[in-house]
Amino acid sequence: MKTKFTATGIGSMPFSDPDYAVKVSLTKMCNAPIWPQLPKLGLHEQMEIQYSEGMPCAVIDEVKHRMFFETSGDASEAFAQFYEKYMEATDEGGTNDFSAMAISPAFSKGIYALEKALQARGGTKLPFVKVQTTGPCSFALTLVDENKRAIYYNDEFRDMIVKALAMKCRWQIQKFQPYAEKVICFIDEPILSAFGSSTYVSVNREDVVAVLNEVIEAVHAENALAGIHCCGNTEWSILIDAGVDMVNFDAFGFGETIAMYPDSVKALLGRGGILAWGIVPTSTAIREQSVETLEAHLEKMMDNLASKGIDKKLIAEQAVITPSCGTGSMDTADAERVFETLFQLSKKMKAKYGF
Repeated sequence: MKTKFTATGIGSMPFSDPDYAVKVSLTKMCNAPIWPQLPKLGLHEQMEIQYSEGMPCAVIDEVKHRMFFETSGDASEAFAQFYEKYMEATDEGGTNDFSAMAISPAFSKGIYALEKALQARGGTKLPFVKVQTTGPCSFALTLVDENKRAIYYNDEFRDMIVKALAMKCRWQIQKFQPYAEKVICFIDEPILSAFGSSTYVSVNREDVVAVLNEVIEAVHAENALAGIHCCGNTEWSILIDAGVDMVNFDAFGFGETIAMYPDSVKALLGRGGILAWGIVPTSTAIREQSVETLEAHLEKMMDNLASKGIDKKLIAEQAVITPSCGTGSMDTADAERVFETLFQLSKKMKAKYGF
């Protein structure tokens, strides 16, 4: 399926009204709407906490406004129950029921607001609906145990987290499949922009590829497209090696970096994969940008990639455009401008290329 500059979004929005957020999603990203993550609504809608529901030993401290995993007690029973549900759902001939890792309305108003709006539309399916999860690396390197050590370094908990997030992806995909020709599931991995830094020197490439691949395979098991979003610079070949279908990067700030991996990008596009260009800035820089300036910047970045021996027509046909990151922490007027600019830019690029 050629995406041809289809517009979609990263999860978070700065609005407090879920129905309004969904209206923005359906009107400005009309061929690939997202369910909005709404951090303004409180602790449960924060990036990692939103996906923690149902995980063994997860503790949400409402007073201190944080979450951690309690690893000091006997977790064997909780883990046994978790793995039993996982095996029941995923084994050959299993139930394929991932509701044990469902995200309830208490943790996401946006999922249910989008579902309600799509039900009300009735009739024809949209080309795409996009769902998302916090990626296993960002989740496990950000959240800690009771001693403030990143839970990523606890092998037992890391494995559970990867499987829980994979189940959450499959649950979301199943929920929105009735409304889309194809569901896109993004795995949001902002922390990978720090990969290779001294902070994460003990995080090795093979482990990152393996945990990402496990979630990607879960997405593929539901016949959905797996995307990875990283809003900084990273080693883009890691994501492609993990088997992702769509790489989403900050093309406004780091657009030239994708061309540093021409062989990997060629392999991605060659297998029908997609580059999702995060060309619309999600900072106050949006105030100085127009559709025309961003069109020129996108063309320059695409030309830069084409100069590495990749067919520009292929780049265009297999392009998605997005904001550079989520808009959850933005001023609402700036966020509105991001989505309007995204909508207009998508329209302009489609017309320009005859799509």
